[in-house]
Amino acid sequence: MRGPAGTAPAHELAGLRIRLAAAEETLRAIRTGGVDTVVVAGRHGPQVFTLEGAWHAYRVLIESMNEGALTLTVDKMVIYANQSFARMVKFPLEQVMGGSFRRYLSVADRAALRPLLRRPGKSGAKILATLKAGDGSFLPVQLSIRPLAREGRHPATVGMVVTDLTEARRTEELLRALTHRVVQVQEAERERVALELHDHITQLLCAILFRCQALVDELSARDGPSLREAMKLRELLGQTAAEVERISRNLRPGVLDQLGLDAVLRATSAEFAERTGVPVKVTCVPLAVRLPADTELALYRILQEALKNVGKHARARHVTVQLTKPGDTVQLVVKDDGIGFDEAHHEARRKGKRVLGLLGMRERAAYLGGALTIRSARRVGTEIEVRLPLPPDATKAAA
Repeated sequence: MRGPAGTAPAHELAGLRIRLAAAEETLRAIRTGGVDTVVVAGRHGPQVFTLEGAWHAYRVLIESMNEGALTLTVDKMVIYANQSFARMVKFPLEQVMGGSFRRYLSVADRAALRPLLRRPGKSGAKILATLKAGDGSFLPVQLSIRPLAREGRHPATVGMVVTDLTEARRTEELLRALTHRVVQVQEAERERVALELHDHITQLLCAILFRCQALVDELSARDGPSLREAMKLRELLGQTAAEVERISRNLRPGVLDQLGLDAVLRATSAEFAERTGVPVKVTCVPLAVRLPADTELALYRILQEALKNVGKHARARHVTVQLTKPGDTVQLVVKDDGIGFDEAHHEARRKGKRVLGLLGMRERAAYLGGALTIRSARRVGTEIEVRLPLPPDATKAAA
């Protein structure tokens, strides 16, 4: 006998309540280790998952973790999750377990995770992803994946640890801001020292050079030894004045402020070629407007560091410098035909000894929202590419 239209009989409602209570009791038993086996209805029929007795001793530890812990099928079905993961995604644990892990992932992250779940490798795999929480917020995480033991006909399962990277990202941003502040202070100090060198030291050296020239003019040919010594002193003073001027110019090139990025890139490349004997070909696309001062200074410093590395390590015969504007970015590429290096060896060296020059270049690019890429191989050469976003006014003017 049915009740009012659209309602179920009382005995059907009672049956649904009993099934719901049984399901909640089963989930509670799984979380506390009260059952060893779960049957999950899947698209290929019922699947039996065994929760090994050895897991029971670790349930308390797993539940007390600050990181999320999951057990998934290769089809991303969650057959176990701890409370930490439920708090991360802001869903009740009852809704997490038995559901699909796909609901928390973007399309791109699903595609990246799919092959890792099917073939995670014996040593596991790690991937960065962004989880979508129940309240619509997003959470940056690291997913650490490892295959679990498969026995007999039991379907394969995968263990996953989910690490919240929010604090790590915040710390990284703070460190980046601190690094940028240090760079700003360094640039201000460089400018001060450059002015001191140019306005005081260089002028004193020039005054001494003029006095030395006057001394040379006063000495006659019969004062041979003294004349030769005075001429050598004059030459040495000239070289010293030129070197001080070069140091002052590298500390803070006036041509960058006065004539812009194109001029300073060409001047720096020409000075490098003259000093090292390695020819540099420079190609610069014309920019309709000046770039922001921070952007121009970053590109100049990156070129400086790249050329310094070429002079120290590359043994190159030719270098090319290209400044282009692909889309709404500005790109600087410095390429040499030197001995290059092996990427794996370089990465190990970078982690062990910290290649500060390359690290500084990366940080300069990252702070401005850009990226720096290094490509190299032994006996092939090295290419350093940096891309920085253009401001809207520069993009419109260039278009």
